[in-house]
Amino acid sequence: MAALRTFLFDLDGTLIDSVRLILDSYHHTLAAHGLPPRTDEDWLRGVGTPLSVQFAEWGDDRGTLEALIATYREYNLAHHDRMVTVYPGVTAAIEAIRAAGRQTGLVTSKNRQGALRGLTLVKLERMIDVLVCADEVTNPKPHPEPVETAVALLEADPATTVYVGDSIHDMLSGRAAGVHTAAALWGPFGRSHLEGAAPDYWLEAPADLLTLLD
Repeated sequence: MAALRTFLFDLDGTLIDSVRLILDSYHHTLAAHGLPPRTDEDWLRGVGTPLSVQFAEWGDDRGTLEALIATYREYNLAHHDRMVTVYPGVTAAIEAIRAAGRQTGLVTSKNRQGALRGLTLVKLERMIDVLVCADEVTNPKPHPEPVETAVALLEADPATTVYVGDSIHDMLSGRAAGVHTAAALWGPFGRSHLEGAAPDYWLEAPADLLTLLD
């Protein structure tokens, strides 16, 4: 197999530890609008998809959907910098990937403003060559379009590209786009949640990314 030349990453649950903030934001949003609560497990099933998908139950009413998304974002941004951190080992791993001459990209279900906020907070923005965000594609993950878009922007070869993510939606998107997939097990999901998507690589810790440089 040819050496991997392009490394694409999901953001939440892969590069940054923001899952508790995401879940709290969902809980706050439903409470603020007087809607019945859902469990962490309910929300986790959709982590990795855009807010419009997570709030799809109320999508028939455009005004309600927009209000839910606005409430979520207001709460999320208000608490973002206090609650979000980079996963230990991520920065060193990406530095090593770039030092080895590989190119990098971010493929996320956040909009660009939110993605840049997270990357900038943990000082990763200078290490990512291109960003593909939810507000820049027609079909979000698990559709292949976001990953395909990043591959095109980087003029990369899918055969030498890997998409690293923590959710089933990441694995399915990467697989459908024809790139290699790597499951990040330091995020909120374990092997049992992801094995159905048959990732090409299993990564127990960010340092395991360096094994993909061989």
